[in-house]
Amino acid sequence: MIEFITNLPLLLGMPQGGGTGGQTGSSSWVTMLVTFGLIIVIFYFLIIRPQRKKQKDAQSMLSSLRKGDRVATIGGIRGTVQSVKESTVVLKVDDNTKIEFNKSAISAVLERREEEVEEGKEKSQE
Repeated sequence: MIEFITNLPLLLGMPQGGGTGGQTGSSSWVTMLVTFGLIIVIFYFLIIRPQRKKQKDAQSMLSSLRKGDRVATIGGIRGTVQSVKESTVVLKVDDNTKIEFNKSAISAVLERREEEVEEGKEKSQE
């Protein structure tokens, strides 16, 4: 990879050595712009795009929370959703214990409620 980057001016057809004075100056700008463009494209596909997709999936998961879903929080607490409010979720973690969390504290949905799972099975059988 390092060898590719060091040989990039040669791959772009830049003259090695002195060349003509005016052409070398303008071609060095082109080389620099192409290099920065490649770096931006690489960053987009390796960092920005996957992060946006992950954020979109998390937002979708939080918006689809329903009563009866089994979830895990970022702190490791597992429970069943008792109620969903605009920005909070109440989890039932034991028979008499209910805890209210911000929606952003939910890290994963472990199981969907039975009604939703059964509806999915019925639709797939039809």
